[in-house]
Amino acid sequence: MEILEDREQWIANFRDGWLAHYRQTGEFDWERYPRLKNRVAPAGKGIDLSVSRLILISSAGGYVPEKQQPFDTAHPLGDYTIRSFQTSTTLSQLAFAHDHYDHAAVNQDQQVLIPLRHLEDLVAERVIGELASSVISFMGYQPDVARVIEETIPAIVQVAQSEQVHAALLVPA
Repeated sequence: MEILEDREQWIANFRDGWLAHYRQTGEFDWERYPRLKNRVAPAGKGIDLSVSRLILISSAGGYVPEKQQPFDTAHPLGDYTIRSFQTSTTLSQLAFAHDHYDHAAVNQDQQVLIPLRHLEDLVAERVIGELASSVISFMGYQPDVARVIEETIPAIVQVAQSEQVHAALLVPA
């Protein structure tokens, strides 16, 4: 199954429409943005979470300032890199570099977007078998889906495979 059906057509529509308009005018015209229209939903074999290793993935732009560079929030076309940090990281050690969502909720409770302590509770209750030792974070503002497929997803998959996970929980910002 393809991540993006009719990929070449989507790239052409993006490049010749939304991206061309942005480059000509410097304006983001989201009415021109080619929305994804896959006909087949991704599917896979079900798993028993109670005996599975789960990795947390967040699009909130979380990173550890003492060890990592923030995401490039100033880039008009987004940042397609990832950051990974240990699940043992305290929430007070995290910062968020992402200008495309309201930070009010996360400023009050970071578990809204990085629910590590809640997931640890689910492990203790044996709802989840175990957590991977790493969390994967990226900045969710990534309008170029081709770059997401070519850059962001392979980086995420590489970390997930190195963690030998059976499942992933994506918490979108």
